[in-house]
Amino acid sequence: MPRSATLRASDADREAVADRLHKAAVEGRIEPEELEERLHKALRARTYGDLRRLVADLPGTAARRSNGSLALTALKLSVRVVLALVVIAAVVTVAVVMAAWWILWLVLWMTLRGRRYGWARPRSKLAPTSMGFFTMPNSRSHAAHFCRTSSRSWP
Repeated sequence: MPRSATLRASDADREAVADRLHKAAVEGRIEPEELEERLHKALRARTYGDLRRLVADLPGTAARRSNGSLALTALKLSVRVVLALVVIAAVVTVAVVMAAWWILWLVLWMTLRGRRYGWARPRSKLAPTSMGFFTMPNSRSHAAHFCRTSSRSWP
C-alpha cells in the first residue's frame, strides 16, 4: 500500500488485507487463531499504517515496480503488438495472393477452353456452322454465289 500511514483506509482496503490474510492461512503461513486475531484487527483498522502492520511479516507483498521495469514491460508489449500486426499482414497477403492465383487460373482455363471449342478464334467462312436445327452447308450460300458472279459470266 503506497499511501501514507496516517490516511484513513476504506472498506475495500480492509477487504483486500483480509483476502491476503486468508491466502496466507491457506498456504500455512498463519495459524487459525492468529488469522482470527488479524482479521479482527483488519476489519477495525482505521489507517493504512494499521493495515500495513498486519501483513508486514507475510511474503508476496505488492512491491512497487521501478521505472525501468515499467519501460521494459512497455517495450515487451509494443514488441508483441508489432509482431501480431506483422503476422496479421502476412496472413492477409497470403489470402489475397491465393485468391488472385485462383482467379488467374480460372481466366487461363476459360481462355484455353475457348480456343479448343472455337470461342476465342474467328470461324472460317468455309467451315459449316451448326446452331441447333439451323445448319449452313459446306458450300457457299446461294446469295454469296450470285454476289460474286456477274451476269456476264453466264454462257
